Amino acid sequence: MAAPSYDTLRFERDDHVGWLHLSRPEKLNAFTPTMWRELGDLGSRVGDDPDLRALVVIGDGRAFSSGIDTSVFTGETGATSIVDDRGAGRADPTVAAILALQDTFTWLETAPYPTIAAVHGYAFGAGLQLALACDLRVLGVGTKLGLLELQYGILPDLGGTQRLPRLVGPSKALQLILTGARLDADEAARLGLADALVPDDTVADTAGALAATIAAQPPLAVRGVKRAVHAAVSGSSVADGLRVEAEAQAACLRSADMGEAIAAFVERRPPVYRGA
Repeated sequence: MAAPSYDTLRFERDDHVGWLHLSRPEKLNAFTPTMWRELGDLGSRVGDDPDLRALVVIGDGRAFSSGIDTSVFTGETGATSIVDDRGAGRADPTVAAILALQDTFTWLETAPYPTIAAVHGYAFGAGLQLALACDLRVLGVGTKLGLLELQYGILPDLGGTQRLPRLVGPSKALQLILTGARLDADEAARLGLADALVPDDTVADTAGALAATIAAQPPLAVRGVKRAVHAAVSGSSVADGLRVEAEAQAACLRSADMGEAIAAFVERRPPVYRGA
């Protein structure tokens, strides 16, 4: 599959690992309507790509993302430019358009393969919400983070009010959002927002190594683990979660990859998985 070409993003492949670069470094990768449209288009192309086994999301330049590009508030269409026309014809077009914007982040959570945010510099507003949509987060020690939307008279509407409480608890999430708190990396890690805290100049390498480790695992099992764990935190009952777990395991037991795993173990060689 040829890599799509975008104005604000770059997508690359390294074997079974994808690299999604936010590529507006001169603007600290601040989000514009174009970036959201391109992110949604990429999701429609690779969101269920069977050749991908892990995806790293990273920002070019000095920051992961500083949030929304505030120029959208001063353009000819004003604040409504951030939701464009995707809600036209709906009962409440603004709600419909915001739901469409949310989808441009949500595919990172619902993709069958694990997604990893490699975060450095700044992750404010939409930038932090993008990192929260990923399954795992590698954080540079110099990173500053926060959901700062209230200073613009809006709330974090790209999943921040839903995903942050799942990581830090509802009362702490309310405190962080309602006060516009700016966290340093140590505090963010203490709260559970980082799966790895590393020197700033090693963020990309650490995230890449983590992605490569995951990509080397049996793909059916990895995808089953992601589905089962998401079921555990989505409000499903334990019984429903156990069914997800059992169905994923059944697929593994019937797979050629399980036979390959056992053969490789016996023969003391690296396994070669095919995802089937």
